[in-house]
Amino acid sequence: MRIVSVHEGVVPISSSIRNAWIDFSAMESSIVAVVSDVVRDGEPVVGYGFNSNGRYSAGEIIRRRVVPRLLDADPESLLAEDGQLDPTRAWDVVMTNEKPGGHGERSVAVGVVDMALFDLAAKVAGQPLYRWLSDRHGDGEPDEEVFVYAAGGYYAPGKTLGDLQDEMRRFLDQGYRVVKMKIGGADLPEDLQRIEAVLEVLDGDGSRLAVDVNGRFDLDTALRYGEAIEPYGLFWYEEVGDPLDYRLNAVLAERYRGPIATGENLFSLQDARNLIRYGGMRPDRDYVQVDPALSYGLTEYLRIQEMLAQHGWSSRRCIPHGGHQFSLHIAAALHLGGNESYPGEFQPTGGFADDAVVADSRVGLTEIPGIGFEGKAAFHEVLRALHT
Repeated sequence: MRIVSVHEGVVPISSSIRNAWIDFSAMESSIVAVVSDVVRDGEPVVGYGFNSNGRYSAGEIIRRRVVPRLLDADPESLLAEDGQLDPTRAWDVVMTNEKPGGHGERSVAVGVVDMALFDLAAKVAGQPLYRWLSDRHGDGEPDEEVFVYAAGGYYAPGKTLGDLQDEMRRFLDQGYRVVKMKIGGADLPEDLQRIEAVLEVLDGDGSRLAVDVNGRFDLDTALRYGEAIEPYGLFWYEEVGDPLDYRLNAVLAERYRGPIATGENLFSLQDARNLIRYGGMRPDRDYVQVDPALSYGLTEYLRIQEMLAQHGWSSRRCIPHGGHQFSLHIAAALHLGGNESYPGEFQPTGGFADDAVVADSRVGLTEIPGIGFEGKAAFHEVLRALHT
């Protein structure tokens, strides 16, 4: 098997919504198509990748560093012993001559191509990614369905408490039991009103509501909010301070008894390991949210899973950020605790296959070979146009 060409582009995933830090009016995603010399039904087998929401496109790094290294490599260096494509070997190739540290958008660029290579490898093998991944990097018995929660509750111009409640009711009508909303973009009294409005929709059951700060709070604000929301018994209190402020997270974990979730803006094994070492994370209740698509791809995520196991963490304490098909396959293959979902937002990259059905906050996997973008018509049309 050989890689014939790599095509790179950008797709907008913009929205009028905002969280406590940013608005999404100019958000975009890098997309790539990796074309192989394997031909099925008269067409080359192509692997697709994209970067998850929350980070902008990383095309400059993809074009100038990642793709040239991939195309210039000895084709044999990308293959496993059985002669099939091995994305973990390709990862070493694209990271050639890169210094450690300073991960930033480089991790996004590598993650885009890494995703496409895993999609391609599973397609060539004729397997959906979750089965391919479970056979090679798991226990060979993947989960047949995955817990998912609906992420929303963003701030938006003119959005009322009634609008927020209606949004959450739509999530419940779509089959979700657990929902998430943003906080930190207003003052504490207003956010408490918003939380209580959503709890009305959930019949007062705080265990079905997660709240997300998107890293906005300093320690004093984090503790003040934590004291106010702890009586609600929430599903989790997410990314409360700066993602690299491990001391803030550790102090919060000493004072806030409920579950804490963080990690979506940690993009490497080293940063995730520092969170576990110094962030006060509690393996009996807290959640690690590293997004494989943003953190140097699945290759690095496998290393993060190994590190967590060495520190006594169950894979079930991991629920990746991102709300897309790639992390859904990973969750099933590696027995993660679940996956995020963004019903209606960050299209066309976000969401699952068009025929996916959520029931009781669980969703099954597509049996389409690879990640299954072919089962998401709007996105597949964009991806195909990239290389045809």
